[in-house]
Amino acid sequence: MKGIDTNVLVRYLVEDDQRQTNRVESVYVSSIVLCETAWVLASVFGQSKTEIVEHFERILETDVFQVEEEDAVRRALALTRKRKGDFADYLIGQLNLERGCRFTATFDRSLRSDSAFSVL
Repeated sequence: MKGIDTNVLVRYLVEDDQRQTNRVESVYVSSIVLCETAWVLASVFGQSKTEIVEHFERILETDVFQVEEEDAVRRALALTRKRKGDFADYLIGQLNLERGCRFTATFDRSLRSDSAFSVL
């Protein structure tokens, strides 16, 4: 198995270079790569939160990918789908809860309704 970086995952998802897309096989995707990919898809490719969530859900269902912290990623995707915050924020909150944190401190008011966060 090989780990991949953000540009490989983005190429796979946007399929803008089929030759490169076809080279992705049996890969490990870290949480950091998912967060960076969400940012690139939104800011560079103009994709919506719904589109990004759908991409990541397909990744989780595709045997080619082994995703770090898969359970936390699934919970973060569910929160992203339902609420105002971004995927990376919800993933940070879920990972911190898993490690015993009572909450994640933030200045982001869009997260105030989530018990994983405390707005400062």
